[in-house]
Amino acid sequence: MTARPASPASPASPGPRATRASLAPFVVDLPAVEERPRMPAGFRAGATVAGIKPSGSLDVGVLATTDGPASVAAVFTTNRLSAAAIRLSRWHLERSGDRACAILSTSGCANAATGSAGDADQAELAEALAARLGVRPELTLAIATGMIGTRLPVTVVKRSLAGLVPDGLESGDDGLAALAEQLRTTDTRSKAASLRIELPGPDGRPRGVTVSGVAKGVGMIHPRMATMLALVLTDATVEPGVLRSVLGPIVDRTWNQLTVDGDTSTNDTVFVLASGAAGTAPVEADTPAGLALARALEAVAARSRASRRPTARARRRSSPARSPAPPTRRRRALPRGPWSRAASSRRPSTVATRTGAGSPPRSALPRDGAAPSRSTPTC
Repeated sequence: MTARPASPASPASPGPRATRASLAPFVVDLPAVEERPRMPAGFRAGATVAGIKPSGSLDVGVLATTDGPASVAAVFTTNRLSAAAIRLSRWHLERSGDRACAILSTSGCANAATGSAGDADQAELAEALAARLGVRPELTLAIATGMIGTRLPVTVVKRSLAGLVPDGLESGDDGLAALAEQLRTTDTRSKAASLRIELPGPDGRPRGVTVSGVAKGVGMIHPRMATMLALVLTDATVEPGVLRSVLGPIVDRTWNQLTVDGDTSTNDTVFVLASGAAGTAPVEADTPAGLALARALEAVAARSRASRRPTARARRRSSPARSPAPPTRRRRALPRGPWSRAASSRRPSTVATRTGAGSPPRSALPRDGAAPSRSTPTC
């Protein structure tokens, strides 16, 4: 994929933000969360209709800080065909030292497989958002979801940003709820989770802290990353390095434990942002405060990873085998195999292509050399 022309080429390798491949055990002793968006202090958000989605639903959203850059940790897809939003975000995090003032969210168009033109489109929108907020472009990030192979309509998105930023952004819960709704494409409902905890302040007295997250995703879900788009916010004071050390294991134990169709999306992204607006003492890793915040972040991640109400759940156990494949690959192959999925759902038709039962008539099969028709993929 051609590098974004507006800036030097970003590193080709995923770097330290790429997820590990292990499947870690679930952590079951997590605090209870509310299935609702609760805006942490130091953030504002909103969404509007630009016309990307044919349905006329919300399709452009912005999350912004209220008082300077927030600390950021990120995990991105390992798919080699990563979208322009991911390439831009990686490069901006490199230049900003893992800090950001805003995230542009677009839905209805993934801006993936669009080459250098798609990179230029994403860069132009980053500059437009930065100008509206009065910050440097490298302090902006991006997420996108929707049709693969289509470019963003830059002119209409910039027009919608002019009406949304900054006056249309809200620091209350409604702003985050609008952003959660905007993320939806094929999701049947918006997904959000939040909880309140207490962490020590600089004087040692407890300070109230909010942890909240919104997410989307129903398809192209497989554990090579976080399997969907997710934004997790907190108003605790945390340095980017501490957030990174916490996020990796959380991703392994939550989003990377879920498989739907064996496909890894081009746009998978998880951002965790910490504004520091709650006035806590700096949270350090492997301290009581650090462990409490990590458990809260994981509780929100575990709740928001549920992409939809499943028709069946199954737990698979793999025993030692002589196969040279690593244990993680064997465990992941079990639930996504057609035989296993059929047994879980008790629907014989799901293995029709293997058994011959329920096969389509010859008239329905493509002619020799003719490819079957497919709808445009989405992510």
